[in-house]
Amino acid sequence: MRFLIKRMLQKRTITNHTVFVAIFILTIFILPFSGHSRHVPPKVLLQEQFEDLANWEPLSFPDMKKPCDYSIVEDEEGSYLKAKSEASASGLKYRETFDVFEYSNARWRWKAENVYEKGNLCSKEGNDFPLRIYIVFKYDPKEAGFFTRLKYSSAKLLFGEYPPHSALNYVWANKDHGEKVINSPNTRRSKLITKRGLSDVGSWQNEEVNILDDYRNAFGEDPPKIASVIVMNDSDDTGECSVSYIDYIEVYQEPDPPNQSSP
Repeated sequence: MRFLIKRMLQKRTITNHTVFVAIFILTIFILPFSGHSRHVPPKVLLQEQFEDLANWEPLSFPDMKKPCDYSIVEDEEGSYLKAKSEASASGLKYRETFDVFEYSNARWRWKAENVYEKGNLCSKEGNDFPLRIYIVFKYDPKEAGFFTRLKYSSAKLLFGEYPPHSALNYVWANKDHGEKVINSPNTRRSKLITKRGLSDVGSWQNEEVNILDDYRNAFGEDPPKIASVIVMNDSDDTGECSVSYIDYIEVYQEPDPPNQSSP
């Protein structure tokens, strides 16, 4: 087939019709079987560029009186989420949930201007971070045992809704820990995964994670199906101040690699 097309294109008396036929044959019959896999773009669910906060709702806590300040700032390169904390704590929750088995990947770009000197991953007194991105997993009573349903029903009576089943916290710590998984000092159903530390302060950093792999590594089991995204800057425990930024967040599914055929 390739030889035929080559001869057609080498003819001195070539016509526009002949060129069209040659290109058509090349496209339909040869390229799909060339052995070079084409790049298939990922399926993207959440693609937040932080041009505004329309997709986010404030998240506050009953025992925290002072919220953080979240705003959109711009420069010549684009717009960003700015998170400012002054002995305060609150977050932003993405309004839509997603199926973590269908969309199991996430990536984002963030920057912290400083970290907290009194920060401590393992203590409630130091459990503050200039940036953290939560993946929060929804409690499903149909999947729970009797005593778990009883506990969550009591919590719903107290707070008006079910608390989360579990959470992954991707955090910017005050020290360089490597990618370490630690139990939250507040609850074992929340795991802290350290991504950045002191040496990364002041520069933009890119992150890319597989949520399913991280959950299985942290909890030793599959997560609940439905999840949501929360971003947060908090300093209520340390009483310190910080400013941090997020450029974008994406939640997506990387497609399976296409079958490759020999040339």
